[in-house]
Amino acid sequence: MAKKYDLVVVGGGFAGVAAAIEAARSGLKAIIVEKYNCLGGAAMNCLIMPFMYYHTVVDGKTIKLAGGIFEEIRSRACGPMVDNGLDLHFDEEIIKLELNRMCIENGVDLLFNTTITEAKTENGVIKSVVGWGKSAKVELFADNFIDATGDAELSVLAGCETRLGREKDNLCQPMTLCFRMNGVDKELFFKTRNEINPLYVEHQKQGKIKNPRENVLIFDTLQDNILHFNTTRIVKLNPTDPFDVTRAEIEAREQVFEIYEFLKENFEAFKNAKVLSTALQIGIRESRKVVGEYTLTKEDLLSLARFEDGVVTANYDIDIHSPDGTGTSHHYFAKGEWYEIPYRCLIPRDAKNLLVAGRCISATHEAQASFRVMPFCSALGQAAGAAIALSAGSGKDLRSIDVAALRERLRGEGFVL
Repeated sequence: MAKKYDLVVVGGGFAGVAAAIEAARSGLKAIIVEKYNCLGGAAMNCLIMPFMYYHTVVDGKTIKLAGGIFEEIRSRACGPMVDNGLDLHFDEEIIKLELNRMCIENGVDLLFNTTITEAKTENGVIKSVVGWGKSAKVELFADNFIDATGDAELSVLAGCETRLGREKDNLCQPMTLCFRMNGVDKELFFKTRNEINPLYVEHQKQGKIKNPRENVLIFDTLQDNILHFNTTRIVKLNPTDPFDVTRAEIEAREQVFEIYEFLKENFEAFKNAKVLSTALQIGIRESRKVVGEYTLTKEDLLSLARFEDGVVTANYDIDIHSPDGTGTSHHYFAKGEWYEIPYRCLIPRDAKNLLVAGRCISATHEAQASFRVMPFCSALGQAAGAAIALSAGSGKDLRSIDVAALRERLRGEGFVL
């Protein structure tokens, strides 16, 4: 079967959803192709939560750097923001529902359970993509495409150059299988949580804990007696190699039960706890990054760079989980500080009608460690969708659009530029 669209978005995470909605609101016929059965990407399939902060404070006023469609999503799925602006927990099932509704309300077509396996190109122009779903072959033609896969999968199929991991050795930030435990005495947990990590480190030294992560990272949830764990750590495996990812899933599940047994045997708050669920898919912080017209660097972030074609502002810390093993490094931005991401980072050098959005845009290992979180991935998707809309409306190709008009459009939609 074959269909024709103005825009095909591959990947239904927050970047892909924001891109498709933004383009559809300008009258373009858009479709999102998603390999799993829902929208929301890592938040749903990898149980990544809560949303990381996307705010700063200027003259006592809270500024939301990832406004626009992400703020619509957060508001619809989570309700009014609490006074401190930092309670960013959410219910995955509600977000799945609301993302479906938002896409349908804006006329975006959805195609689930379908994996894109081929991009047909001519002279750097993608003519169509081919996917398989339920053993049926689907071919989608479009004027423009957006790669929102996280792993730059469409870009690779289209012949675009990519980089893997950090520059010196291609190692990526660790993969993590998130999980949840129920039956936890939360009141007792919060009273005694400071006792967990010292004992965990001691057990590591004694060889009782194999997980190389330096601590146990636990988040509260909206549900009674359920806690969320982002604490397994798989290092030195390639997140784009299916055999390595399989090994990672197996090793991470062992780590899940290692943590479970450690907590249950040593802390009263967990004496009645059970492993409630593990994520459908191991979480990937970093993999391929497209080689674009500009590569965002750590120096850009530290200098709080501004660009004539800046389209997204971000300020999440440079949060690097060691690709080698233990340890996590941070550089935090002060109140009122942020940097811009230029539109050129969304443009692959090797394709004429393709943009990338989310964590696979053109950036170094260190720079990607900051903007890779979901609010800013959503903002990057919205910027890509806006660029596609301006290109279609003006008849100019993606490299020739009026970036001042693009910035003005995004500013009018809640972006801080």
